[in-house]
Amino acid sequence: MLFQSRELRNLAYEQQSLDRKINPKRGTIYDATGKNILAVSANVETVNINPMNITKDKKEKVARALSDIFELDYENVLKKVNKKSSIETIIKKVDKEKTDKLRIWMDENEIKTGINIDEDTKRYYPYNTLASHIIGFTGSDNQGLDGIESYYDDLLKGLQGRIVRVTDAKGKEINNVSEQYVEATSGKDLVLTVDMTIQSIAEKYLAEACIDNECTDGGNIIMINPQNGDILAMVTYPGYNLNEPYTINKDDIKENWDNLSSADKTRSLQQMWRNKAITDTYEPGSTFKLITTSAALEEKITEPDKDGEFSCTGSIEIAGVRIKCWRYYRPHGSESLRQALMNSCNPVFIGLGQKIGVEKYYEYLNKFGLLRKTGIDLPGEASSIFLDKNKVGPVELATISFGQRFEITPIELATAVSTIANGGTYIKPRVVKATIDPETNVREEIEPIKLDRVISKETSENVLSMMQSVVAEGTGKNARVQGYNIGGKTGTSEDGVNTNKYVTSFVGVATISDPQVVILVTLYNPTGEGGHQGGAVGAPVASQILSEVLPYLEINKDNSEEAQLIKSVSVPDIRNMTIQDAKKALKEIGLEITLDTEDEIIEKDYIITDQIPKPGIMINSGANVICKVGTN
Repeated sequence: MLFQSRELRNLAYEQQSLDRKINPKRGTIYDATGKNILAVSANVETVNINPMNITKDKKEKVARALSDIFELDYENVLKKVNKKSSIETIIKKVDKEKTDKLRIWMDENEIKTGINIDEDTKRYYPYNTLASHIIGFTGSDNQGLDGIESYYDDLLKGLQGRIVRVTDAKGKEINNVSEQYVEATSGKDLVLTVDMTIQSIAEKYLAEACIDNECTDGGNIIMINPQNGDILAMVTYPGYNLNEPYTINKDDIKENWDNLSSADKTRSLQQMWRNKAITDTYEPGSTFKLITTSAALEEKITEPDKDGEFSCTGSIEIAGVRIKCWRYYRPHGSESLRQALMNSCNPVFIGLGQKIGVEKYYEYLNKFGLLRKTGIDLPGEASSIFLDKNKVGPVELATISFGQRFEITPIELATAVSTIANGGTYIKPRVVKATIDPETNVREEIEPIKLDRVISKETSENVLSMMQSVVAEGTGKNARVQGYNIGGKTGTSEDGVNTNKYVTSFVGVATISDPQVVILVTLYNPTGEGGHQGGAVGAPVASQILSEVLPYLEINKDNSEEAQLIKSVSVPDIRNMTIQDAKKALKEIGLEITLDTEDEIIEKDYIITDQIPKPGIMINSGANVICKVGTN
């Protein structure tokens, strides 16, 4: 007793007290409006027993009642009832309707001790799959396991309460000794930057795009306010049901689920939970030419509209390696920088990269946040993959300058383009903008984090102007939205080396006169009839979304004649027509034709053998229909 007093005192406390935990109510998660609840905790109850306080003659009777009321296995419950312990959990997070049945049974059978019913909470997600990869989910003990639920777990979870009841040395309750009750403290509520309406619109059109274009590896969309870094929507397809996070969302895997190993099941679930907008890297392709353009303009190497400044001959030789333009079979010829961006001409941007140089180019990569994580408040963000600066030679710099042979995350690109859109300042992206104390209702705003100026306002305006030209007249025509001047850039890249898979993307800014939305659409391995070009597959998705989101945000329409005249038209069937007849049919409804051939042709001798988009697809007037030709 003299030398072990502290140890013995602790053992006595454990033996002579019954300490039960009370889970706090987890904070509610609201969308940006503060009105729509995305995650909420409901009051439920947990049933524990103290086997030492259940007399031997009543153990089987108690076990039978518990198993019947809560639909549990009788033998398992009986084992717990017969244990020599002070506390055993029978069932967690059960509705009060069932625990009330237990209370009635206890009264009818005069069971006063041994069964404890404690308050608890259970997490619900009212919209099931909505924003699943942002919100995440909780575990059985109320802890956040993914998404916002995990990242802000310390704020959301609150503080546990306790019920302490004194017992004798055998674990039996002492009469006339009151319980000590320590109330649980509820967690903080969160207000997201994500707007439920905008998120729903983005999810709808991404699902349609992935299904229609047969995107074998899904897709994602990021919408961000470039002025403050607020994520308006972030979607990964396919989503999953937050109320059933361990139910797989792919039919082929679900059918074979029972045959999978434990490791394969775990991998499948982790893949389902991945928020690809922040956890997966990819080659951005030609969307990255916006970064090269910005750096070249900022360094005064070029200007937007100098006629004939560049000449595309179909390829360019760098350090003995010849790199082709995507349209090498029909070179773009004489171009200004604006025309090169509209045409997405690789040799021009390779040349600009060489003039900028490795040292200076990497400075801009760092300024645009592309050599580090964005620090967005979501778990699992991946780092970009670039060659070490010291290992970059002329050929490596050439491929970087037009968006290939390195990898970044979608959130990194969306944030970099937001820097261009907002006048040149890097702003950290975020998904939570405020916390609310549920007891006092005091709301605390979280201020946006603005970092360094990356480019001048003049450079920003010049790049935005050229992005507008890309959508008005270049490869991004399918992103146009009636009544609004939209800017953007298309991109197509390989998904890995020699995989025969592609990543199709489009990044846009709306509107050019007052940038309030940056949108990035990324589709992984589209294998449908629409092909895998960013202009044909990615840009229309952005157009559909912005057509609904811009009016919802009450963004003023542009007064320009060009913005007002844009309309959607149905692509006609021009297969088996001569080229001349096909041109005429398309021109009558405001569409243009692009021939996918390297050969010199005499139009009267050739017919259209195939077309992209297919007949019946709705696209913007002024867009191109890509046609394959054959001899008549």
